[in-house]
Formats: sequence, structure tokens, C-alpha cells
Amino acid sequence: MLLLLLLFLLSCTVCQGYSAKCCGNDPILIPQEWYQPGEILIGGIMSHIHFMVLGISFKKHPSQDWVIVPIVTTKFYQHVLALVFAINEINDNPKILPNVTLGFHIYDSYSNAKMTYRTTLDLIYKSQQFLPNYQCGIQKNLVAAIGGLDSDTSLYMAEVLVPYKIPQISYGSFEPSGRYETDLPPFYRMVPNEGLQYQGIVQLLLHFNWKWIGLIVIEYESGEHSLMTLESMLSQNQICLAFTERYPQNPRVYLGINDMINDILNYSPLFMGSTANAVVIDGDSVTIRTLAYIIWGRAVLYYLLDPWNKMKTSSGKVWITTAQIDFTFNTLQKGLNTQMFHGAISFVIHRKEVQDFQEFLRTLDPNMANGDGFISDFWEQAFNCLVSDEMLEDLTEPFFEMSMTGHSYSIYNAVYAVAHALHIIYSSRSIHRVMGDGDRGRPLKVEPWQLHSWLQRVSFNNSVGDEITLNEKRELAAGFDVTNLVTFQNDSYQRVTVGKLDPKAPPGNELIIDEKKIHWHRDLTQVPPISLCNDFCRPGYQKIKKENEQHFCCYDCIPCEEGKISNLNDMDACIKCAEDQYPNLDQNGCIAKGVSFLSYEDPLGITITLCALLFSFITSLVLGTFIKHKDTPIVKANNRSLSYTLLICLLLCFLCPLLFLGQPGKVTCLLRQVSFGITFSVALSCILAKTILVVLAFLVTKPGSRKSKWVGKRLAAIIVLSCSFIQTGISAVWLGFSPPFPEVDMRSFKEAIILECNEGSVLMFYCVLGLMGCLSAVSFTVAFLSRKLPDSFNEAKFIAFSMLVFCSVWVSFIPTYLSTKGKYMVAVEIFSILASSAGLLACIFFPKCYIILLKPEMNHKEYLIKGKKRRSYKST
Repeated sequence: MLLLLLLFLLSCTVCQGYSAKCCGNDPILIPQEWYQPGEILIGGIMSHIHFMVLGISFKKHPSQDWVIVPIVTTKFYQHVLALVFAINEINDNPKILPNVTLGFHIYDSYSNAKMTYRTTLDLIYKSQQFLPNYQCGIQKNLVAAIGGLDSDTSLYMAEVLVPYKIPQISYGSFEPSGRYETDLPPFYRMVPNEGLQYQGIVQLLLHFNWKWIGLIVIEYESGEHSLMTLESMLSQNQICLAFTERYPQNPRVYLGINDMINDILNYSPLFMGSTANAVVIDGDSVTIRTLAYIIWGRAVLYYLLDPWNKMKTSSGKVWITTAQIDFTFNTLQKGLNTQMFHGAISFVIHRKEVQDFQEFLRTLDPNMANGDGFISDFWEQAFNCLVSDEMLEDLTEPFFEMSMTGHSYSIYNAVYAVAHALHIIYSSRSIHRVMGDGDRGRPLKVEPWQLHSWLQRVSFNNSVGDEITLNEKRELAAGFDVTNLVTFQNDSYQRVTVGKLDPKAPPGNELIIDEKKIHWHRDLTQVPPISLCNDFCRPGYQKIKKENEQHFCCYDCIPCEEGKISNLNDMDACIKCAEDQYPNLDQNGCIAKGVSFLSYEDPLGITITLCALLFSFITSLVLGTFIKHKDTPIVKANNRSLSYTLLICLLLCFLCPLLFLGQPGKVTCLLRQVSFGITFSVALSCILAKTILVVLAFLVTKPGSRKSKWVGKRLAAIIVLSCSFIQTGISAVWLGFSPPFPEVDMRSFKEAIILECNEGSVLMFYCVLGLMGCLSAVSFTVAFLSRKLPDSFNEAKFIAFSMLVFCSVWVSFIPTYLSTKGKYMVAVEIFSILASSAGLLACIFFPKCYIILLKPEMNHKEYLIKGKKRRSYKST
């Protein structure tokens, strides 16, 4: 830029005397501009014209090296008109800047750094002739400049304007970065925060679970930092880039059809061969035009190679575009259509339709330019003629829109922001000074630097009710709209608003989208489309990294481990079900565990109940039989009271299993083991007393001696009470220090929750069993030794056999009890109780009942005496 300034300064000379004379010619001709004088001037640098500049040969003046016809992006001509419309609207509004007329001076950047520097200098100095650093002719009062469309153009302008402290408001570029980054950006931006837009893109990708995407960017001089920011955000959210394709800011100009065909043959775009169905485009409208050329060129090539369309090529992608991008074609692309971009999802600057703007557009007439140096080129390239009878409404959206676009809306608001700042300045002091000699008052001059403090604090509602406020970063404090591109056969299109990006929403929820309104690309076989490196892992599987694979989005799927599930697609790790649930067969969901306990309704519970009642009934019959025949020798000979006590205990033992049935409760858990232990101990004590009494009866040799006193009820009572007292004491200690309690066991069974009684102290439980084991062992030993004593009704051998059955049952009980869980463990204990009780009943009392009921002749004293004599004779 310094070399350019030196060249410009050489064209001016200082003439004789003290007066400066301006002379010289423009080194480079600027063919397009629009100037409207005013007391205060607002400049504009737009970007809708492109000249293909040839290389400098140093053989002729550079101004002669232009292509004769410029390439006009006709749709962006609306940017120029939006600035003009806003200034005219302000001049017609008596409530803003009364008695002050705004003017404007508009140039184009020509998408070229050198020309941007030049036209920006023209804004400051030129009125009729370009003389930098000299004010010749009409003095210009430029207070602000609006531009540019992209970051590079905005920064080129800023390098010229910042030294002059002239405020600059960009209408399309975001915060500058990289080598240009400072504490405060060098210009104001009538666009929202770029970081918010990237957050919206990431949330959109996550919303549709697009984890394998493509990225197309424009190689801006200042855009590398933004690219790194976007890539970092994608990586943090587990989104992989299948490819990153870079396009030059200025597309290549083909020298002929052969040159274009060779380029198409030699260049294979990455996005067309990629499996990624979602492609993010971060650039500007040049990107769209380049893509259109590529897709059209490949389609033509494939058609020539395969007229019958057997190659099945398709451009069916979901294009996701940023706010800098507009779907527009230039004059050279009139043969292309917009169908390739059908279904694109775009983040756009929020806009509303401004009243009277369309009516203003309808008044345009190329024959009545009124200083407009852009309209002739626009009209000729838009309609291929200069006839004013053509109507702008006839142009399709890629070439012009009657509705105000997002960038035009930003320009409109930027003009009003400057006007409101000026209005505040004029309102805060005396706005007129009186000239002498009757001259009318004129506005005080406002210096450009005075606007900075007011622009930073500007806040107003525009004509359509939107609040326009700049934040501390000098950018628009607003969000974005999310639109969907719907194309038609006549190459027109319509933007359908399908959501919005709200910066005031909670973090992570800024994006609101209604996917029911989205129209997807017609070539997509599934909607919403899947954009993954590989098929997602179905529920029941988890992801595992592929070997030698750099992208973390590419993975294999393996089944979940035993006991774990995955109920969503693409889960990183399988999870365990809650304790009250278990995995289903497919391991893609959890099933509630059933509650398990030994209930009365259970078939096993019904069987146990019937058996307990049956044995209780039989025991009652035996007891009744003994009571009925209480005076018979067989009843009296075996200690009638002990027999009654034993039968009552056995009756209680048969009823004990009923405490083990049903849902365990606090009371039943406390009673069932204690009642079982005490009743069995009393029964075994009775048997022990019977056995001891049989032995002592044969040791007493003299009738009426003192020893005979111990053979009766007193000894029996002492044995029964002492043994029962010991068992009661153990039970009392058990209940006092560590009593049984209800417990829920969720781990023993995969598909069931076990409701059971925790015994509290396992030691005390085995102490109860141990005492019963000791009583049964002693009883068995004594009965076994006395089994051959001479007596007609000697029951020692029956007691010995019953103790053998009893001990066998309880010895086998312990390992079986320890190896079972849940209701089957309870069933084992109940079976042991019933089996051992039935063994005692059958072995001790059934032989007696047989004699009482079926052999009554044996139940007489004479038979007893004869039996004794026979046994005495045999013994001699």
C-alpha cells in the first residue's frame, strides 16, 4: 500500500507561491461509483463486481490492463441500493437529523486488495479527481464508512481508515483474527458473534447425529484462525472431518473450453467421493459459485462418458452454510441451476422485510441513473440488454431478490446506527451557529473520531421493531436464523425459516430447530440422512477403536459384556442395569426383576402347606388315640406325660413351616427360627428323657427304693426343662443382640429380587442347631445301647432308629442349605423340619398305634407278663 501511495503523491506538485495547486491524472481508472452530495457523507465499499486483472508488464500504463466487461454478481447490487434507500429514508424523516442532509459515496472493492486500498482512499479524498492527502475542489465531510462483505476486504479498508479515526462498520465479516487481532477490533460489525454461529453448527450436527462430515473453506488471508476454531470445536464434540477442501478466494478463469475440460478431468473434488453426507461450507458466495461449476462440470463429464446414466453419480449432500454465504450466481453461470443445493441448511443474519423497500426497487430505471455508476453494468448483465422495460421481479433468486437480504439488512441497520450516533451528537449541543451578515445557520462540523464513543453505546429500534445494539466486542448483539433452501424447476428458490440460534438461551441449548419443516435433497435415500464413518453400533453393542485408524469416528462394534446393556446407538461403553433390573436377551434394555419368596400361592408353597397340615392332622390323631387309650399298658409303659408332651411338640414342629411361607416380615423373621429351635429342643428333650428313663428303669432292682423316685416324672421334668431352658437362653441372647430381620437380596439371582430373612447372627443360628444335634446324638447313643433291654414295650430301639433318621436329615441339611439361595433355601429348611418331625412321629408312635388299633390283644398286662417270662427264660 505504501508503494501505491508514493505513486499517487508523485502525481501532485506544489506550484508557485503559497497556494497549493492540484494537478495530475488518475493512475488507475475507477469506472463504477455513486456519489450523492450532502452536508455529512457516509461512504460505502461493496463487493459485487469482479475485474480479472492481468499481470503487470511494465510496458504500458496499468489502467489499460482491464478486461473490458466486468463480472457482476447482480444479486449483490441490492447492497448498494440498501445503503441508498436507508439514507434517503433518513433524509425524509424529520425525527432523525432534522435540517441535516446525509450524502453518500459508494465504491466497489472489486475483490482485490489493491483496488480496496484505492477505493477507500477515494472515499476520503476524491470528489472529482483522486489526490491523496490533498483536499481539492469540494471538501468532503466523510464521517463513517460501511464495508466490506468479507474479512479481508474489511481489514484492507481498516488499514486505510484507522489512521484517520474514521469509523468503519462491516456488514458481512466477523471478528478479525490472526495477525490483525488487537484488544478491540479495528471496525464495528453489524453481524452477530462468529463463535455463536460455530456453536450452532456443532449443535446442528449433534442434533442429527452427523459425526462424519466434510468441510469446504475459502482461503482467506485472515481466515485460518477461524478454521482452527471450528475444527477444535468439532473435535471436542466427537465430530470427525472426512475431508477438508480449500478453494481459492478468487476462482480460476478458464482461457477456453479445452482448458475447463482438462481441469475437470484432472481434478476430482473430495466431497463427491466421500461417504460424508453432511458438508459444512465456511466461506462466502464465491464458494457456492465454485461448487456449482464443479458439480455441473462433473455432471456433464459423466453424461458424456455415460449417456445412459449407469454410473449413478449424485450430488445429494446436506450443505450447511455460514452467514457469509448467499446462494447467488454471476453472469457467466446463467446456464447453471440451483437444484444441486436443494435442502441446504443455512445460518443467516436475522432480517425482516423493510416497508417500501420493494417499491423503491421497482422505481429503478437504467435510463435515469441519477449518478448511479453501477446500474448500467447490473442491468446489462442481469437482462442481457439496457432496455428499461424489463422488471426486477422477473429475475430468479440466484440473480436478484426483491426481499431485503440479510447483508442488505445489515447495511440498512449500519446506516441507521451512524445516523442515531450523529443525532445524539447534534442533540447534545447547539446544532447551529449564526453566520454574520444575515447568512443562514449551517450545521456544526462533526469530526469522524467523535462518533466512536456513541457508536459503541448505540441502541435503538429500527423501522421494523428489531433492537439494534452493539456489545463490548463492537459486534451486533443478536442471533441467527436457520433457513432451509427449497429450489424449483425454474431455477428460483425460497428460504424457509426452520429454526433460530438464540444467544440468550442456556449453554448447549442455543439452537432451536423444527426438522419437520426441512426439505431434504431429492437424491437422498434416507431422511434425515446418516453421516457416519461407518454404520452406528446398534443397541446391545458398544464401540471399540479400529486398529491403525486415525479418526476416532471410525470404529468397530462388539457385543456388550454379560450383565451389561446399551440402549442407544453408538454408545462408547455398555452400562449395568439398576439393581432391581436385569438385561434382556438382546442386551439392549433392562427388565424389572420379579420379587421372589416362598409364597402360599406358589406350587411349592401349596405342597408344603398341604404336607404340614396333613402331618399336623396325623399327629393330632395319634395324640387323640393316646389320650383315648391312656390307661392301656402300652401307653402307661412309655411314660404317658412325656408322650403327650412329645406329640404336642411334634404338632408344633409340623406347624412351624407355616411361619416360613409368605413375604418375610419383621415379626415372622423373629419368630420362625426361634420357635423352630425351641419346639424341636423340647421334643428332643422328651425323647432323651424317655431314653434315660428306660435305662434307669432296668437299673432299679428293689421296688420302693429311693432310686425309684428318680425314675418317675421328676427326672423327666428336670431333663425336659433344663434342655429347654438352655435353648431358650440361646434364643434370648440371639434376639437380644443380633436378631433376624427382613432383607432384600438383589445379587444372588439375575432375574429376581429375593425377599428373605437375614439370620442376623449366623453363629447363634448354628448354636441352636448345635444344641439340637447334641440332644439327638445323646439320645441316639443311649437308645442304641439300651435297644436290647428286656421289655415288651421297650421303645429304645424305635428311638434309636428315629434318631438315626433325624440325624441323617439334619446332617444332609447343612451342605444343602449352604448351597442354595432364595426360596429354595427356605424350602430346604422346611423339608428338613417336616422330614425329621415325620421320622420321629413314624418311628416312635406308629408301632404303638399299630398295637393299639390293630393288635389290641397285645395291649394287656398278661401279655406283658408272658413276654417278660419268655425273655427271662431265653436269657437263662
